[in-house]
Amino acid sequence: MTSPITILCIASYEKGHAFLQQCKRSGARVFLLTSQSLKETAQWPKDSIDEIFYMPDDNKAWNREQTLLAVAYLCRTNVIDRLVPLDDFDLEMAAFLREHLRIPGMGETTTRYFRDKLAMRMKAREKGLSIPEFVHVLNHQRVNEFMDRVPAPWVLKPRMLAGAIGIKKVHDKQQAWDLIDAMRDEQSFYLLERFVPGDIFHVDSIMYENKLVYAVASAYGRPPLDVSHSGDIFLTRLMERGTELEQALRAKNAQVLAGLGLLRGVSHTEFIVAHGDRKIYFLETSARVGGAHIADLVEAGTGINMWAEWAKVEIAGGKAPYRVPEAKEDYAGLMVSLAKQQWPDLSSYTEPEIVWRMVREHHAGLIVKSPDFARITELLGDFRERFRTEFLAIMPPKDKPAH
Repeated sequence: MTSPITILCIASYEKGHAFLQQCKRSGARVFLLTSQSLKETAQWPKDSIDEIFYMPDDNKAWNREQTLLAVAYLCRTNVIDRLVPLDDFDLEMAAFLREHLRIPGMGETTTRYFRDKLAMRMKAREKGLSIPEFVHVLNHQRVNEFMDRVPAPWVLKPRMLAGAIGIKKVHDKQQAWDLIDAMRDEQSFYLLERFVPGDIFHVDSIMYENKLVYAVASAYGRPPLDVSHSGDIFLTRLMERGTELEQALRAKNAQVLAGLGLLRGVSHTEFIVAHGDRKIYFLETSARVGGAHIADLVEAGTGINMWAEWAKVEIAGGKAPYRVPEAKEDYAGLMVSLAKQQWPDLSSYTEPEIVWRMVREHHAGLIVKSPDFARITELLGDFRERFRTEFLAIMPPKDKPAH
């Protein structure tokens, strides 16, 4: 009789419940390594986890050597078949552990392409993808030459953070050097990139054995960087299927994932369509489920749970066939706002298309679903104005260490 495979999941933040549950439903033995600071607050689905282990953490940062020794000790009495990071910030740790323990999966070099904004840009450029001009903040002569050649504004981006976290818009050379000089020895953890005004899109995908088996394209309401820096409603919706732009974005996404070498798993990839030349530029990608409840958006419109499908892909591991479930072709839209009320009252939102409501302190959020794309557009437009009037609160963005 074949023993069940053992999956060790790494999660410095609480997420991925559906992944854990699907692993258990598939017959796997499920271990979870998570942060000590979450021990009293996280509501993990414990009936789907065989054992939870806690790592000491300082602001969610784990000591690499201590973590390696802890997992190696676990391996004395357990064979770990898969090691899966559930958050973007856990990718490097997972790759480091796989390399040392020789567990199958992405090693440190490939992981860089899905985590390090500099590495992914250099690889994408090598593969012929269109990307905004950029320079590594390393050699000062090259940084100066970049700023002399590429007109401002620019964006200063931390290489190892997720999404819009830590990104600063820079308007002139003096401001750029003031920020760079203030970084002191941290400069090499940043890149400087041409700011391209445009509309931002994301494509969420499932890969299996180097084949793109599923992808769905969505459009943000406002660029996440603008929402993060100036405050507004976070909004995204599935794109109308079959349009020229939707097809072009999915084609570019396939090119990105093939070029960067994602063997199997899930990905959230972002593109910008420039206001000027309407060209599609690659912005960034990842080897994870999209955050900010984007997985809930995808599931509402398609019936595909990205967390659960990721678990199935990991279980199959290239040794068994994997087939994505048949997707529904509804449309869905997501909106989330910081709220001035501790517990916002959404009881006046009674439209039958609402299929999900956020329950979180100082947040208001909804997902709407309909077979009619125009109806989703109408609802989101109406709700956005109501949210701005009833709920919207604005807080300055928080900076985090760049690595």
